[in-house]
Amino acid sequence: MLGSGIAFLDTTVVNVALPTIGEDLDAGIASLQWVVNAYTLTLSGFLLLGGSLGDHYGRRKVFVIGVIWFAVASLLCGLAPTDEALIAARALQGIGGALLTPGSLAIIEASFRREDRGPAIGAWSGLGGVTAAIGPFLGGWLVQAASWRLIFLINLPLAVLVVWVSVRHVPESRDPGATGRLDWGGAALAAAGLAGVVYALTDGPAQGWTSPLILATGLGGVAALAGFVVWERRVAAPMLPLDIFASRQFTSANLVTFVVYGALGGSLFLLPIQLQRVVGYSPLASGVALVPVTAIMLLLSARAGRLASRIGPRLPMTVGPLLVAAGFALFTRIGPGASYLVDILPASLVYGLGLVLTVAPLTSTVLAAAPAEHAGIASAVNNDVARTAGLLAVAVLPVAAGISGADALEPARFADGFRTAMTIAAVLCAAGGVLSWLTIRNPEPEPEPEHHLSCPLSAPAPAGRRA
Repeated sequence: MLGSGIAFLDTTVVNVALPTIGEDLDAGIASLQWVVNAYTLTLSGFLLLGGSLGDHYGRRKVFVIGVIWFAVASLLCGLAPTDEALIAARALQGIGGALLTPGSLAIIEASFRREDRGPAIGAWSGLGGVTAAIGPFLGGWLVQAASWRLIFLINLPLAVLVVWVSVRHVPESRDPGATGRLDWGGAALAAAGLAGVVYALTDGPAQGWTSPLILATGLGGVAALAGFVVWERRVAAPMLPLDIFASRQFTSANLVTFVVYGALGGSLFLLPIQLQRVVGYSPLASGVALVPVTAIMLLLSARAGRLASRIGPRLPMTVGPLLVAAGFALFTRIGPGASYLVDILPASLVYGLGLVLTVAPLTSTVLAAAPAEHAGIASAVNNDVARTAGLLAVAVLPVAAGISGADALEPARFADGFRTAMTIAAVLCAAGGVLSWLTIRNPEPEPEPEHHLSCPLSAPAPAGRRA
């Protein structure tokens, strides 16, 4: 939980520091998008490979290697002298995240009995969500008290602790059926496809959608992703066994993940900038504003996992995204002169309750729908879907909301675009709730074992009875 929490923490802690990073390194909105997307791009592009490596060579081993890689890349981020150097270091950091993230859930899936997995995954999502939610507070405090560079350097002591605990206490597991060569071709096509599409979507507004470079990278990315599907169908040992999608439950849960996490990723990129640029909050105040989300996830996530285990995931996965949508609708009220008690706190509470009901049941449903031997790849697929959705949303949502160009960070223009972006995010999350109701099914209850006495015909009569 702590290992994956570092990766979650780094996602949200950076968002709060973006305005300060932009001022310190003289970076515009496109560069700030790449500070986020460079990490998410390599994380998404190599998550499936990370899950496959864990299944082949041991999930704990790959997890530990990923944590060490992540720590070294974090050091490079903290020392980066320019925005270009920071973007490159963030890309390296994403590779470390791709190695450690799928192993985290796969270890839980492989180590716990079925009846204990719901609460375990609830605890994982709760504490992982807490690290993600505490990121804005921690990031704001570090930026205001010292420097934005500490948001990366703080990962180093945490990584040391994760490696020590993992080596001493975490059991090793692997997929006994994972044999043969690794699918390097599939990994290359996935990474190249995502890179091309995201580059075109991110830099298209500045360079022009008809620019030869934008057209070439965008179309090339789409072709690479199509080639990835064809490759996975034909290669002997695919990185992504496409038959895993034969499960309707697995496919449906990942569709819900894509819709909901797309809305989350795009909106959480914009929210700290809105609070600091438009409302006038300091980095620390903008982080503190979201502390109620942290408290709600800490208190209720494990309970939400138990609830979903008892009543099934369909209802929580329907109500949760609808509550998140309501939270986003309330976020549209945040603007110049916004009141914390009237405008920000109610939105945060509704948003947090929605996340609690969504995350643990969604994760449990994905893992339960896949065969146990595919725990690593199932975890990687779901993480990859979530990261890819956020990656595309960070590239697309600002453009769709009118937040692009040289004056995109001007407060009045950004505020108008922010309201539009929150409305789009609310619609997406509401669609995720409706999709859950229509496609997710509760698992059939396991039959109770029959307990009765049997007496073979040839056996002697029980004592005390006449034959």
